[in-house]
Amino acid sequence: MSSRPPWLKVVSKSSEDQEELVSEFKKNNLATVCEKSACPNIWECFARRDTTFLIMGSVCTRECLYCRIMTGNPEKPNEFEPERLAKVVAKLNLRDVVITSVTRDDLEDGGASSFAETIRAIRRRSPASRIEALIPDFDGDLDAVVRVVESGPNVIAHNLETVSRLFPKLRPQADYARSLAILKQLTGTDISVKTGLMVGFGESRAEIRRAIEDIQAVGVKMITIGQYLQPSKNQFTVKRYYRPEEFMGLAKYCQRLGFSRIISGPLVRSSYRGA
Repeated sequence: MSSRPPWLKVVSKSSEDQEELVSEFKKNNLATVCEKSACPNIWECFARRDTTFLIMGSVCTRECLYCRIMTGNPEKPNEFEPERLAKVVAKLNLRDVVITSVTRDDLEDGGASSFAETIRAIRRRSPASRIEALIPDFDGDLDAVVRVVESGPNVIAHNLETVSRLFPKLRPQADYARSLAILKQLTGTDISVKTGLMVGFGESRAEIRRAIEDIQAVGVKMITIGQYLQPSKNQFTVKRYYRPEEFMGLAKYCQRLGFSRIISGPLVRSSYRGA
């Protein structure tokens, strides 16, 4: 694929305030998806004091072709991580906090208990913070999903990521129907539910619309749609760069289907600007 078009080129510089966040994260051995995934919005979000923490280590038990996070055999989750993370959130006065994780198929509950403990720890120290839990599929364990819901995040998200046809190739250890079942379970709760799609993998417009319709059919009202950007030469190659007006068209389609919260644009990521 040719070089990135102009609308995808980001020029941003760090400031002392942003560097404070990075320093505090490193000092407390906390990982962020912002850094691990080479997110193009990292300095903008850090300037807004919005952060997506990656809990339970930085090694994933799955190998999705679009993700640069290392695959392997992860270590046991650190029992002190929830309190350590909560202390940093309070110290830095972070207003929007997203908690996500690598996929931990090696754990009995997929890591749901670690999500719950982390959310409760943040609530104790920073009751005013808005917390989003961006969860994996827990290998289809709906009891694990309930455990996270009961810990009380403001928003709970599970990303579909791509269209049905491309799931076996891009997400070989995941399942399209399983992810929709997770979302359907979540919409039966009182917590706001969100999902996200990336485009640029070679999907057709009809396939994108079908995925959006499937999401709407299970009751999800919040959606993000962004451009897939190859994080390194080792990941899946971008097949197409969508133009800004095409993202506007997808947003209008979501509006017609009745979504209440739509963030669609080239640089949008699932938790961009507190989406």
